[in-house]
Amino acid sequence: MAIFGDILHSRVALSNIYCLNKLGAEVTVCGPPTLMPKYVQSLGVKVSHQVRDTLEWCDVANVLRIQLERQDLKYFPSLREYAQYYGINRTLLDSLGKQILIMHPGPINRGVEITSDIADSSHSIILQQVENGVAIRMAVLYLLAAKR
Repeated sequence: MAIFGDILHSRVALSNIYCLNKLGAEVTVCGPPTLMPKYVQSLGVKVSHQVRDTLEWCDVANVLRIQLERQDLKYFPSLREYAQYYGINRTLLDSLGKQILIMHPGPINRGVEITSDIADSSHSIILQQVENGVAIRMAVLYLLAAKR
């Protein structure tokens, strides 16, 4: 599994890394060096800055949102440049020669980290991911509240 994007500011990335490692999955994180925590390799993941190579390696791509609201510095020149170098689009996926599943915890910055045609494609399990995530959180909250 590969996790793409804003690893530095993402709570999703960290919880996914812990969970996937516990389940025995191989995990690679991919994104700009400026959006990688310095300690990320100590979590037992590979680090890549090459989107194509990482997509060719993985079976599942979990694409994370650029969290501009958590960034007090400029971590990359522009959203347009981020999309050009780190965004996932139809041309890139079609050139892989294999099919991979696309995930995204939402909300999506369409056209930045992922294009709409990919988010809405048959490769995408984003809607199921979001729906299941809501159900899981509701169940956990119910179980925690019942213990009081």
